[in-house]
Amino acid sequence: MKTATVADLRNHFRRISAWIENEETVEIIKRGRAFARLLPAVESNPKLEKVDFAARRKAIQGNRVFSAAEVRAMRDAALEGEQG
Repeated sequence: MKTATVADLRNHFRRISAWIENEETVEIIKRGRAFARLLPAVESNPKLEKVDFAARRKAIQGNRVFSAAEVRAMRDAALEGEQG
């Protein structure tokens, strides 16, 4: 755990915030005694993983290739559903 004084926090905030961004805990010292602890925030929005659409399509459809007539029929069915 890293330590910093209140003056360090005020004068060198950029450096101390970099420590916190690197997931380090920082103990703040005031008048020679531990005053507070700054902890990295729990990430509320986890990074979204990238979706491999090609792999998902292959899992659903396999190696099947639709003919032009099948694609046209699916498109017509989808449009018919939208129109009522």
